[in-house]
Amino acid sequence: MAIHLCIVGRVQGVGYRASFETQARALRLAGWVRNRVDGSVEATVRGSPDAIEEILAWARRGPPASQVREVTVTEVDDALVEIDRFDVLATK
Repeated sequence: MAIHLCIVGRVQGVGYRASFETQARALRLAGWVRNRVDGSVEATVRGSPDAIEEILAWARRGPPASQVREVTVTEVDDALVEIDRFDVLATK
């Protein structure tokens, strides 16, 4: 299972991306996370349905300094996400 997330709110400059990476790795998810020039954060994750649900619940809260307003979720093809790594990508 794989999903793409777009997280909107106060999610840059508050450790959101690094915290997302930590959570994803702890849940053994593959994928990536990056800041967007519009101030949002986006991520794609692949893993078990339970791990996906956990990262989604975390994404809606974020780290303590963040203020998440909205999380948009889209299912994506598993084959689009490398299975054995999780990366922090450059801002796009």
